[in-house]
Amino acid sequence: MPCFLKFFFFLVPIWAVIGPLSCDGGRIFSFEMHHRYSDQVKNWSISSGKLSHSDWPDKGSFDYYALLAHRDQILRGRHLSDTDTNSPLIFSDGNSTVRISSLGFLHYTTVQLGTPGMKFMVALDTGSDLFWVPCECSKCAPTQGSAYASDFELSIYDPEVSSTSKKVTCNNLLCAHRNRCPGTFSDCPYSVSYVSAQTSTSGILVEDVLHLKREDKNHESVEAYVTFGCGQVQSGSFLDIAAPNGLFGLGMETISVPSILSKDGLTADSFSMCFGNDGIGRISFGDKGSPYQQETSFNVNPSHPSYNITVTQIRVGTTLIDVDITALFDSGTSFTYMVEPTYTRLLENFHSQVQDKRRQHDSRIPFEYCYDMSPDANASLIPSMSLRMKGGSHFTVYNPIIVISTQGELVYCLAVVKSMELNIIGQNFMTGYRVVFDRERLVLGWEKFNCYDIEDSDTFPVKPHNTSVPPAVAAGLGNNSIADAKKETRDHSQGSVASLSYHRYTSLPFHLRCLVVLFILL
Repeated sequence: MPCFLKFFFFLVPIWAVIGPLSCDGGRIFSFEMHHRYSDQVKNWSISSGKLSHSDWPDKGSFDYYALLAHRDQILRGRHLSDTDTNSPLIFSDGNSTVRISSLGFLHYTTVQLGTPGMKFMVALDTGSDLFWVPCECSKCAPTQGSAYASDFELSIYDPEVSSTSKKVTCNNLLCAHRNRCPGTFSDCPYSVSYVSAQTSTSGILVEDVLHLKREDKNHESVEAYVTFGCGQVQSGSFLDIAAPNGLFGLGMETISVPSILSKDGLTADSFSMCFGNDGIGRISFGDKGSPYQQETSFNVNPSHPSYNITVTQIRVGTTLIDVDITALFDSGTSFTYMVEPTYTRLLENFHSQVQDKRRQHDSRIPFEYCYDMSPDANASLIPSMSLRMKGGSHFTVYNPIIVISTQGELVYCLAVVKSMELNIIGQNFMTGYRVVFDRERLVLGWEKFNCYDIEDSDTFPVKPHNTSVPPAVAAGLGNNSIADAKKETRDHSQGSVASLSYHRYTSLPFHLRCLVVLFILL
């Protein structure tokens, strides 16, 4: 679980601050953005007589997020197939995910558990395995009286209320802590610790119905029995700034929900997550991607399998840096983390190509290389970035920098943080992609994607990649075109290969390429 930095952000008009800028011309536009269900639009609609108070869902309610998902489908359209038992599964309330800044900058979605169904707003995390919700609480995040509780509906699971709930006993194969059991048929305990301010969860394992539906025209309901944590005691970040209503682990271990759905024959052993520039995303279980996606294979450690891949080259502007590093693709981490010596080589090559003045390091900011943004800021002068994966596929990074406001000044930073133990590809590098975690074929897939345009990806045959021939280079690399290789310099350096064990680091969200996101340091 994450290391959370307590920043707050908002979008503001900075036209007068940095002048009219153009993205196409290498400059940066900024504008004030109001969501269709924001308070500003609400007040305008009601005052103009277009809507009444009763037509507007309470902000943060389950109806609020359900309506967002419904409106997405109406406005953008969905190309849905007829009912197909092999089609992907989504949550009963839809497949939309939302990045929430006030709750650790993680992506959240609504899940429904038990009979009758109870809704929980859970954080999605490919860097951990267990799905847990607050339950029979001895120490849980407050559902009332806190800053976040006033904005969101929070629930507490009660096994006694659900008619389909069943406690998992110590003789169950999913019980990892049998050594702590007083007897074979005792309740199975669990305990998971995360590397973030002594953050942990513990309790007992239970089994109950997770309400899903097919991602097709008929939206056939599916009741999947899953094993999850009845979280009785939480600590650290779970008590205030992250996942107060539960965490949905999406890892490779047998206890994760994707593993259970596949084992029970409900979906293919694969799922996808889409990360939109506006903080809206998608998740689909059983999605195997498209034949047009780029791919690289996972480095599977049998003792602890994870979504770990190999990077063989990093391109920064006109410089190629040869490396041999492994990295974890982690949806629960907002920024990207690199270990030495790759971290220093990456940042020094970035710095050598930046024309703006570097700022003195500010301990409140997690980034080491930050620069003053001049009034005539030109995005084309900021070095572009891409990764070359094992097998030859290219991963263009569309959002490598972030813009910060501190004491009235605008600063941009390379949004890469030094890590002591593990390389992590975070959300900022995944922005603009649909990322496919294909656990059956043990490959990671990615394709540039508009998260509002959902296709019937389950019907696509997946093209097999010849292992002797690298997959084709992704189209649309722009300044990263291979044709420009003759103009490049090359840094032949061999980075250390990180351990395949993993730790969790999470901080902030990614910035939008032609939209300045201002962080106010408090």
